[in-house]
Amino acid sequence: MIQLDRYIRNSVLLAMSVVLTVLTLLDLVFSLLDQMADTGSGYTVVNAVAFVFLTTPTTIYEMIPFSALGGALIGLGVLASHNELIVIQSAGVPVFRIVFSVIKPTLLIMLFGLLLGEYVSPSLEQVAQSNKAIQQSGTRSINPEQGTWRKLEDEFIHINVITPGGRELFGVTRYKIDESRQVVLASFAESARYMDDLLDPYWQLSNLRESHFGNGSVTPQQYSQKNWKVDLSPELLSVLLVDPDEQSISGLYQFANYFENQGLDSDPYFLAFWKKLLQPLSTIVLVILAISFVFGPLRGAPMGVRVFSALGVGLIFTILQRMMEPASLLFGFSPILAVLSPIAVCAAVGFYFLYKVR
Repeated sequence: MIQLDRYIRNSVLLAMSVVLTVLTLLDLVFSLLDQMADTGSGYTVVNAVAFVFLTTPTTIYEMIPFSALGGALIGLGVLASHNELIVIQSAGVPVFRIVFSVIKPTLLIMLFGLLLGEYVSPSLEQVAQSNKAIQQSGTRSINPEQGTWRKLEDEFIHINVITPGGRELFGVTRYKIDESRQVVLASFAESARYMDDLLDPYWQLSNLRESHFGNGSVTPQQYSQKNWKVDLSPELLSVLLVDPDEQSISGLYQFANYFENQGLDSDPYFLAFWKKLLQPLSTIVLVILAISFVFGPLRGAPMGVRVFSALGVGLIFTILQRMMEPASLLFGFSPILAVLSPIAVCAAVGFYFLYKVR
């Protein structure tokens, strides 16, 4: 039985690796073409290539569930085409024992994905997004195509660039409002640095220009440096560098709670948190679905049909995810329900086919 596990593991892992490599290369080509469209005086072709290279771990992480699906379908499909699965079953090995043999290498892929998505891709994504923002916008003024808007207490803040780690900012624009929703202060600082005072940490703004509004007049002021005390830590800012789907699980949970405590909309971050946390479950369910197809409807199908089926199932799963995710934000139902619904549908179909051939 150990030799059988090793044989199935090698076949499935090889197929998963091939599928992952092909999908990643295809995505890299399209990503590079997309970045080339953004090139200009500050953002060169070399910068675009560096950006794509730094975001490759994120691409690999996102492709893992679909690579596992295609790898299981193709790897077991090869065994079925050579009648090896029939021989294995004739030897008295039950279907669910074969399923277990396929799940074991899938666990390795899942572990690799968790490590990549938690410790590698978020930090590299931060570097890539920060470098691109600096090259495209820099410190001069608000760039509507770059940066991030945030509301903190009575201030609306736009930050052009957040450096990796979140300890230095470029292009910080602030609008302060009073109780009657009128703007009383508008300011722009070329840069801000986090000063880690143990008793009372603060941000040090540099080259600051302020305009105070009141009594029908505007009072301009300029400062070479000025302290800015606000509840905005570098750890939270570093999360703002990238989209929720590209952040670490721990960062998403931290920032979602922060938004919730501030009375702001935290659902997009909780949605991304549950999606990433449950990605291993998605991977297992897609693999089980692939196995059920090999033993069920696609037992005698040629390889082209299996590849097409893998693409179809992956596309349907993605469509279900992208339908449920915005629906949860629009209608206000639980983000975890939105993430679990496509997984539950695929699991039901997979176990139904496996039950028929057990």
